[in-house]
Amino acid sequence: MSGRILAVDPGDKRIGIALSDPTGTIANPFRVIEHRARGLDAAVIAQIARDAGVEKIVVGCPYDSDGAVGPQARKSERLAAAIREQIDLPVMLWDESGSTQEAQNARIALGARRAKRAGHLDDLAATFILQTFLDANRA
Repeated sequence: MSGRILAVDPGDKRIGIALSDPTGTIANPFRVIEHRARGLDAAVIAQIARDAGVEKIVVGCPYDSDGAVGPQARKSERLAAAIREQIDLPVMLWDESGSTQEAQNARIALGARRAKRAGHLDDLAATFILQTFLDANRA
């Protein structure tokens, strides 16, 4: 796989965005957008994707422990569908289970003080989602 990929970590208040490097190998946090409405969020995400020249969009989808689709996963599915209406790129769902905890662990590993760890993890969670996708799909 090569080419830039964008990952989305949908949340009820904020949406984390991560971008891969141009070779599609390394995920990097990009930004956090405030959730407004699904259509508006999808338009912003599509514009970011166009501006960054991505080839694919990956939306984090939190499946239940038994792999079932719960309420949050349905929200991710609806956001992915709204993004597809805004841009002509592949938009895939990717299991994001544990991404927020992994983002928290990354902050700890980087030596962040406890007070700093309490902040938003949305862009780091999106980075974790993207890196797991990249690693799983490495050619």
